[in-house]
Amino acid sequence: MAKGLNQVIVMGNLTRDPELRTTSTGQSVCSFSVAVNRSWTGSDGQQQEDVDFFDVVAWAKLGELVSQYLSKGRRALVMGRLSQRSWEQEGQKRSKVEIVANDVTFLDGPSGSSSTNSNSDSDTSSSQTKSAPKKKAPSAPAEDDQKPVDLSDIPF
Repeated sequence: MAKGLNQVIVMGNLTRDPELRTTSTGQSVCSFSVAVNRSWTGSDGQQQEDVDFFDVVAWAKLGELVSQYLSKGRRALVMGRLSQRSWEQEGQKRSKVEIVANDVTFLDGPSGSSSTNSNSDSDTSSSQTKSAPKKKAPSAPAEDDQKPVDLSDIPF
């Protein structure tokens, strides 16, 4: 039997501050939403714009990092899988589709500058980096430390 594929990648802005909670078993879980803008040309030739909103859940260390470093309005790239859950509330059946994140890349620096910091809940990931806390702006390197980039060093 062939296996299915469930993979989602979205890039957008957080619509609210992340909410970090702890389950009864002590597991951290962080909930947040991402707004993704899209544009297209309509049949009348006019540029159209719309926004899609996605609920995201990040577990364990990844959730803690998202809660610590991201806030409303910040840009993020979320990779994960779609998950549908159902429950009954006040006699009515409810369901929700959300993204369960396995990697979140912070696309804005603490002061809105462009920087890339990747954080993953996988212990084997070597791409984990730490960014400065959102309340502190990173210090700029001294001009003496800056060297021009040699384009021949880039492997592609």
